[in-house]
Amino acid sequence: MSLLSRLRPIWPLLMALASGAMLAAAHSFQRFGGLQPCPICLDQRNWHWAVAALGLIAFFAVRMSPRTARIGAALVGLILLGSAAQAFYHVAVEQHWVVAYCDARIDLDDIRPMEFDGAVTAPACDKIAWQMFGISMAGYNAIISLLLALASFAVALLPERKS
Repeated sequence: MSLLSRLRPIWPLLMALASGAMLAAAHSFQRFGGLQPCPICLDQRNWHWAVAALGLIAFFAVRMSPRTARIGAALVGLILLGSAAQAFYHVAVEQHWVVAYCDARIDLDDIRPMEFDGAVTAPACDKIAWQMFGISMAGYNAIISLLLALASFAVALLPERKS
């Protein structure tokens, strides 16, 4: 049995776990690292929530009908491609290649009752809050999402190896 034929039925679950890990990392940077997300960062998280949800749905659909494995992998790949596109856009904003007018959204967790002297501000989308090896969090999200999308398309489209 080839590796691809063993991976295909559980691929949506693996992608749900991968997106869950990316969400956990983003929330950890926010909660423990004190890095507040900008509006584009928050939008990027929605793509991974969609991958997690669709991945779980597709995983259980494959249990009922194994023929849906390719469709599930392809759909997860499309969502990951959307995630990569938005992350690349965020990198372009951070590098000032494009101008983005981010609307200021307020996180209700930042509002403290009876604190009238503190201002609630949203972080700027064009400022890099954290980077490693010259790549920002948005850059890592773009790279990882694109690689996972390409892997999902490979799982969906590559034929079975005849033994």
